Amino acid sequence: MSTGSYFEPVDEHRYEPTGHAGGAWDPDEQHFSPLGGLVVHAIERHLAARPGPGLLLSRISFDILGRLALDECEIRVETLRPGRTIELVEAVVRIAGRPVVRARAWLLGAGDTAAVAGGGAAPLAPPQTLESWPMSSRWPGGYIASLDVRPLAPPQPGRTTAWVSTGLDLVAGRTVSPLASYVALVDTANGIAVRESPTAWIFPNVDLTLHLHRRPEGRWTGLDTTVVFGPAGQGVTSTVLHDLAGPVGHAQQILTVRPAPGADGG
Repeated sequence: MSTGSYFEPVDEHRYEPTGHAGGAWDPDEQHFSPLGGLVVHAIERHLAARPGPGLLLSRISFDILGRLALDECEIRVETLRPGRTIELVEAVVRIAGRPVVRARAWLLGAGDTAAVAGGGAAPLAPPQTLESWPMSSRWPGGYIASLDVRPLAPPQPGRTTAWVSTGLDLVAGRTVSPLASYVALVDTANGIAVRESPTAWIFPNVDLTLHLHRRPEGRWTGLDTTVVFGPAGQGVTSTVLHDLAGPVGHAQQILTVRPAPGADGG
């Protein structure tokens, strides 16, 4: 597997993407998936820099505001709603001075609820028992080429369950939390269960929202994904998120669905 990183730090707030962050729709753009993990890393650095209670990132929503050029990005984080047990923070990603991603994260107080924990799906078959699937045979781009994807069964149109991992660091030379590394792979969900050929139809997501009931651990991100296309140009990618111990939460992505330029949609 490849070695290297998706981003090189420039200073405390700026990062340079490497070719490994190249997008699937356009190799001159960033794939959102590693950028989402970088935003979580920036939020965690913001939280670590000031005193306060240890809160858990429990929901994060990303709105993708524009083209993610494969160029230096700046991430600034501010606390919108401080609190001892509930807090809301916002991160804004800028490229060439223009906001391209806005993310808001709710952080909740930690407590011992092991006695009442339960209700999730069964754990997935472990990735060590599965064969790798060459996702790059369907999608181009440096990010896709960097992945080890192991489906539990052959991918079907609109329905796939797979493990995703990478040998790359998220940020060169920096310690990154398991959560940031995990989130950096979640946006892959929209590409593992495609309903139609991406050369005939385009269906990029304009957002990504994660709800977590448990902190993910380990180097594998499990994606139990369903994709639905509606009749008027919208679609939804819905994913139950797993780590090796079982489910950790859910992810949702809204899609804009339309024929690819030059294609007839057939």
